[in-house]
Amino acid sequence: MWPQGAIFVALPLLGPILVWLLTGRGMSAWCDNPKLPWCSHHKFLLLVWTTIYSVIGYASYLVWKDLGGGFGRPLALPLGLYATQLSISWTALIFLFAAHNPGLALLHLLLLYGLVVSTAFIWHPINKMAALLLLPYLAWLTVSTSITYHLWRDSLCPKQQAQPMEQGGH
Repeated sequence: MWPQGAIFVALPLLGPILVWLLTGRGMSAWCDNPKLPWCSHHKFLLLVWTTIYSVIGYASYLVWKDLGGGFGRPLALPLGLYATQLSISWTALIFLFAAHNPGLALLHLLLLYGLVVSTAFIWHPINKMAALLLLPYLAWLTVSTSITYHLWRDSLCPKQQAQPMEQGGH
């Protein structure tokens, strides 16, 4: 597995590292708000994302290896789709933690969900284990999308929340 496998495992971690560099201490104050008891602690969120990224990095290595390595034409769709969903995932993290824009993060997470499902379907005939390794990612996307939705709806974007209809004759 060494060194290619290590590179594939480490590559997805660039996203959380970038988010950490962009946010610094600002991340902890944002999601640790006592008014948001359902929001997980930022360190937990980054730990889970880091674990998920390592697992999907290893899964991408399995696909790469099973298709003969290198960067030839057979790898274009399976790894291109993976690269696309990885960049969308990083963008969602940046929108959520650095830009504090849960609305845009939510849109990216919904798009990401479809991309990860598509990636799993493309990877399944190549390497079943790689496709199965995407299942925890899908589970975590469900949780993180729910958290992001609540952030958007409940407290951090009051201008984007639906306003109740005014009482009266209009």
